[in-house]
Amino acid sequence: MDDETIWKRTKFAAEIGEDDYNTEITLCGWVQYTRNLGKMAFVHLRDRTGIAQITALSKTMDRELFDLIVSVPRESAVCVRGIVKQSPQAKAGWEIIPYKVKIAGEAKTPLPLGVVDKVDADMDTRFDNRFLDLRKPQIQSIFMIRSTILDAVREVFLEEGFIEIQTPKIVATATEGGTALFEMKYFDRKAFLNQSPQLFKQTMMATGLDRVFEIGPAFRAEEHDTVRHLNEYTSIDCEMAWGTLDDSLDVLEKVIQRVYSNVLNHNFMQLESMGQTLVSPERPFPRLNYNCIIDKLSARGIEVVDENTGKKRVIEWGDDIPMDGFKEIAKDRPSLYFIMKWPMKLKPFYIQPDPDDPEVSQGFDLNYGEKELVSGGQRVHDPELLRKLIRERGMDPEDFGFYLKAFDYGMPPHAGWGLGVERLTMIITGSSNVRETVLFPRDKHRLVP
Repeated sequence: MDDETIWKRTKFAAEIGEDDYNTEITLCGWVQYTRNLGKMAFVHLRDRTGIAQITALSKTMDRELFDLIVSVPRESAVCVRGIVKQSPQAKAGWEIIPYKVKIAGEAKTPLPLGVVDKVDADMDTRFDNRFLDLRKPQIQSIFMIRSTILDAVREVFLEEGFIEIQTPKIVATATEGGTALFEMKYFDRKAFLNQSPQLFKQTMMATGLDRVFEIGPAFRAEEHDTVRHLNEYTSIDCEMAWGTLDDSLDVLEKVIQRVYSNVLNHNFMQLESMGQTLVSPERPFPRLNYNCIIDKLSARGIEVVDENTGKKRVIEWGDDIPMDGFKEIAKDRPSLYFIMKWPMKLKPFYIQPDPDDPEVSQGFDLNYGEKELVSGGQRVHDPELLRKLIRERGMDPEDFGFYLKAFDYGMPPHAGWGLGVERLTMIITGSSNVRETVLFPRDKHRLVP
């Protein structure tokens, strides 16, 4: 026996076609618009695939049902049972003639945030009412595309023989360096939310499970307040043993290319609704050397603040590239490109030095125009060199106990990288603010919802 308290939809709006004419269906969604003409009323019922026109005729239906249909507040959750009828006047070429309507959840009025209103709301109002904001088709499109991105990433890793892992997000010490961590109480001890799975995924290289990936949360207690930074984000991490830097770049290029391909194949409607045009990148991606970039930026007068004097000067080898520099690079390279051969001092301690020049690293970044997407490189696998590099960064190897222990008992050569899901989603969807790509973003100002 059917449970009349919960109706099950039989079709999404976008699934209805000529084969459904003169058949009974059940649609479930939200009331977007109602127009009452007295003897006739039109309701636009929206689900995540599109809009269905519900046409109510007072002369052919119970008056109580007609009055119910025209009185339902906007954004109420409603189920409609009716007959699909061909209708040249309807935008979709068909309409639903209802014979039963159930209000599953009536919306209060007025709405704290309009879903289809032309007036743009400010970011705080939108995120304070995120459940309504996420009903907007263009906002939903971002998360449909994000889902496709993650599916594509997993496809490639599994095809390439990687094993998916999950590493701890609560750690005992803030040992990786370079980033402030969130401190927390762990029973009677102090602990931290992990900034990345870096140390754990490298440790995995000594286990025999030597090609791993993880898609999981990461936390950074940095007080950035930009359109590019979050304090909680999702990281795609890859590590592979018995492989070279070029091998890791090859896997990364395959991942990015598959993401573009799958989004183009599966999300063309979402891309169209957002006015976004994608062109799948060709492999291999351009590879630019850090020193060549610095020469070009220096010639163009890009400046940095000198660490010693505190005064501005023209950029030179050994300086990190400022945002002005990346914007300058983007004029020539608006799409994807690698930056190779960074100075060792600009890369983490676990990045392998270049065998021909110990001042140069085997680390890389993958950028899209001015945006950094990926950071990675060949890792140090010699335990004594690793200890030396840790000391040179002013850290104590004793703080890296479990990590260094794995290197003392047969650590193979390995390479890997980390990719932020939100930044990749920004690029694919054309979003201007990284907060748009997260359901419920966490930054220095926002902890609720």
